[in-house]
Order: sequence, then structure tokens, then C-alpha cells
Amino acid sequence: MRIVLTGGGTGGHIYPALAIGKQVMEEQPDSSILYIGSPKGLESRIVPAQGIPFESVEITGFSRKLSFENVRTVMRFLKGVRRSKQLLREFKPDVVVGTGGYVCGPVIYAAAKLGIPTLIHEQNAVAGLTNQFLSRYASSVAVSFKDALSQFKRQPNTLFTGNPCATSVVRADKEQGYARLNIPAGSQVVLLVGGSRGAKAINDVMVDMAPLLKRLPDVHFVFVTGESYYENTNRRIEEVLPARSERLQVLPYLHHMPEVLAISDLVVGRAGASSIAELTALGIPSILIPSPNVTNNHQEANARSLVDAGAAEMILERNLNGELLFERISQIMHSKQKQTAMSSAAKLLGVPDSAARIVNQLKQLTTRQ
Repeated sequence: MRIVLTGGGTGGHIYPALAIGKQVMEEQPDSSILYIGSPKGLESRIVPAQGIPFESVEITGFSRKLSFENVRTVMRFLKGVRRSKQLLREFKPDVVVGTGGYVCGPVIYAAAKLGIPTLIHEQNAVAGLTNQFLSRYASSVAVSFKDALSQFKRQPNTLFTGNPCATSVVRADKEQGYARLNIPAGSQVVLLVGGSRGAKAINDVMVDMAPLLKRLPDVHFVFVTGESYYENTNRRIEEVLPARSERLQVLPYLHHMPEVLAISDLVVGRAGASSIAELTALGIPSILIPSPNVTNNHQEANARSLVDAGAAEMILERNLNGELLFERISQIMHSKQKQTAMSSAAKLLGVPDSAARIVNQLKQLTTRQ
């Protein structure tokens, strides 16, 4: 299979695409993959580091307010379509997969106009504007949340697949997770993370909560700050907790997140689609703090799906403080019954074979040509 992957801007768009590519290569090792992204997005660094050929298309998003800049965006889109058609004609893919972000627009549109089968994947419970637009041209739409199916009523070929990041995480080695953090096997672990780039609100609450951790002496805490926040957050924690316990680790980034998730008894973090896919695939109880700074407040909708199922608790950022968060953590960590119930509920929502479901759909699309 010759496949083009496109998606970018954030890890939430990039990692699902890479998970699909990995599944394709496992099932059909003679396949060829090309990734088309933005030259300034995270994908321009992440994808080449994975050894996948990368090409770029210049594109920006539309402003929600009427402005002359939107005229320029239309011109960039049309230029991006021309560039995408050139790349697609050269690579000659059997199928094109888009996982979100502005760059998907010209690439998927160009593929559709060239008669190449296309699939778009919507990660969130509330569909993004780009995917809603592209669904008119795509051959198929895959969604991570069942609630999103109704948002693509004009697309007859819509299916629930879950998020392919789930497939990557279920293969993680727990022993490696303990070893990488130098934590004794079988220890209780609480992971706090604000996403791949970190989140100021979560880092601030880590500082507030640090002096309270002694109340849970048998629990190992792992704080992941994000690289840009690390020095400031770590310094502030040292100020409020000068005699830091070995049971608290403050890290800028986790390069082996699946292994660490595999040993986590509780995760505190944002409600991005990829994170939720990983939590449910592994059946990890969570306390979710949705980012209020995302389009259509989709993270709160993502979190609500887990809360309603009994798999997670949610704290809105405006209500967040150290005492409240520590109280919630303590309640869960002191109750094995609660942990078990939340874990079971999370697993019921998980789709560990998500990547395989999507690749199966791609095979169907390519055989219909």
C-alpha cells in the first residue's frame, strides 16, 4: 500500500497519524509512506525523527472574525492545493489519510479532486471545522467518540474506530516504565502531566500541592512540566519543598510516555483526544482538567464522556487549586474499590484495536477503486 498521511499543529493530530502508519507497516511491510505537513508545525520535527519521508505545504487557519487576512488564507489554501496535487501526482498514493489540523485541508481536498480515496479521522467529541468541511469530499470519516458520529450526517461512510494512539500504548512494557523512572516494581504511581508542551495552570497547581504530598507517603508522584516550563516550575517546587522526597520526580518531558502510563495508578492531566484514548485503552483512572483555550471547548466534551461513564473525575480550570486536587487524588488512592470501578469503566470505553480498524477501512477503500 502507498499511503500519504497528513495532520499537524499539535501532537494530538500527529501521533494518531503515526500510529496508523505504524499499523500499515506491520500489516504490509512492503508499504510506502509519505507524510505531508506544515513546515513550521511540530510534525516537521517529529516525523523526520521517525524516519518517515516528509514534505511540507504552507497553510494557515481562518480567523473567526472577518478580516483581510482571510483573503490571504484563501490564496494560501489554493496555493497549498496546487502544491499538494504536485506531491500526490509524484508519490501516486493508493489512499490519503488526514488526522486534523489546517494542513489537512489542501491535501485531502487535492486528493479528492484527483480521485484518490481519502479518510479523515476526527479525534474529539466535538468535530473540528476543518474535518467538517473535508467530510464533504472524503471517501470515509472515522471518529474516536461515538458522540461525533451524528456530526457527519452528510457523510454516508462514517464509522467509529476509536483513536489509533490507543493501539500504541497497549503494547507498552511495564517493567521498562518502572526502570526508566527508577521506581520499585509494583509501587503506586500518580502521574501529573499538562500535555506535550505543558500547561501553566497544571504546573501552578503542582507547586501548590507539593507540600501536601507527605500525606500520601506510599505513593510516587511524577510531575511532567513541559520543557518551556521546567526550570521555573522546578525552582518554585524547591522553594516550597526544600527537602524533596525521592518519591517526587519533576521532569521536563517524557520520551517514553506509554511505558510510564502503563505503571500509573492515576493520571491527572488535560482531556486531549489522544490522552483519553491512551487512558481508556489501559483502563487508568483519571482526574481531567480540560483546557479552556481550545476550539469549541472540545476538551470539556471529551472529559465529560469519561465522567459520565464513571471512568474519570473532572475539575474545571477556574476551580483548580492545590488543596482540591490533592483531596481528589487522596480519595481515589485511598480506595481500591474506587480505583477498580474507574479502571473497569475506562476499559469499557477503550478501543485498543483502533489502528487495525482504521487500516482495515483503508484496505476497503483501496479495493473499491
